[in-house]
Amino acid sequence: MAQEFVNSKIQPGKVVVFIKPTCPYCRKTEEILSKLPFKQGLLEFVDITATSDTSEIQDYLQQLTGARTVPRVFIGKDCIGGCSDLIAMQEKGELLARLKEMGALRQ
Repeated sequence: MAQEFVNSKIQPGKVVVFIKPTCPYCRKTEEILSKLPFKQGLLEFVDITATSDTSEIQDYLQQLTGARTVPRVFIGKDCIGGCSDLIAMQEKGELLARLKEMGALRQ
């Protein structure tokens, strides 16, 4: 169930972030991404605590990305890591470039 759930969310051309609402790093990640002009439907925050499979989802994220922690940020099919990785990409200008390249932002 966890594997299908995660795989159904991760799609090319879309940014998906697996979060827990109580996590400060998740909130920071949401804050950063929510300020960007995403096209409708191309940014999704997935609250893994809203399911009964939270632990299994984190186990599968570990298998998939090498880390069990949230947030797990996926740009298309690629996991870029967590909050600090997102901030590092943003500071280098890589985040906007990557999002524009995949056509996720409004012009």
